[in-house]
Amino acid sequence: MKTISVLIPEGDISINIVEGIYHIFLEANKTLVRSGRKPVFHFQLVGKRRDNFFKENFFSIHPNYLINEDFRTDLLIIPALHGDIMRGLEQNQDLLPWIVEQYERGIEVMSLCTGAFLLASTGLLSGRSCTTHWIHANEFREMFPDITLVKDEIMTYEHRIYTSGAAYSYLNLILYIVEKHCGRDIMLMVAKIFAIDVSRQRQSHFIIFQGYKQHHDDCILRAQEYIENNYQEKITVDQLAAQVALGRRNFERRFKTATSNSVVAYMQKVKIEAAKKLLEGGHKTVNEVMYEIGYNDTKAFRDTFRKITGMSPLNYRTSFSRETMAFSD
Repeated sequence: MKTISVLIPEGDISINIVEGIYHIFLEANKTLVRSGRKPVFHFQLVGKRRDNFFKENFFSIHPNYLINEDFRTDLLIIPALHGDIMRGLEQNQDLLPWIVEQYERGIEVMSLCTGAFLLASTGLLSGRSCTTHWIHANEFREMFPDITLVKDEIMTYEHRIYTSGAAYSYLNLILYIVEKHCGRDIMLMVAKIFAIDVSRQRQSHFIIFQGYKQHHDDCILRAQEYIENNYQEKITVDQLAAQVALGRRNFERRFKTATSNSVVAYMQKVKIEAAKKLLEGGHKTVNEVMYEIGYNDTKAFRDTFRKITGMSPLNYRTSFSRETMAFSD
């Protein structure tokens, strides 16, 4: 048996994710039994106290074990922290050495969504790669500069440590664990039962690009604002550098340091974010959108759009436009 332990930290966490993890592993066991095999997973909750109340005391969770008790596990899962992440980290400082101790005993550790902040605070991710909710990417990079954040990824695995991206990306990571221990046939059956899209590999097409501006470099901030207000125009790096009275090399270096993007990449992401909003409206063709955001080369536009979002412009429009998502009368 593989024992799965979900850690219940202090503060506000996602109750539905905890329950979702439980149901997926439970269904995997049921599917194994139906196929004439033995169940694989044992599920349990671990916390600092017996009763944890969440959502203004609407819900409660009762861990099976306390962290100071003797129990065994093979995988420790850290769920997403909701609300004020800094407050959540302050409330759970005493969990950090305990998580490290579990890892050093040979146990695998997994963080889901913003649970990566708690995992990163242990130091276990230092010098490694991870993912988290894309909306907290800038905050994460600022807090943990020694960690390589791959915000486009739905999940990562390195040295017995798993992480998952935004919100329900955890479904794909839990299915990965099911496949690892039960085989692809069981994983696919569970995915079909819960209608989970197993083809999702990235969270790129869900990301809303928001350039990082908490860097206190006024020259770069002015350049960012100019790009965002004039994205339809053909802007050159030399033009931007001249506007903020910096030499090109110095400007490019400072821009990358401040925003974690090259100047060209930043301009591309601003244009593509504008294109996404137009495509979501559903009233314009792909070519109309392309011209409106300042592209004249169809191939260049489509290649850039796919590189940033992981989808073609047409597929993005089909998936996210108002026309596609509306109910028919």
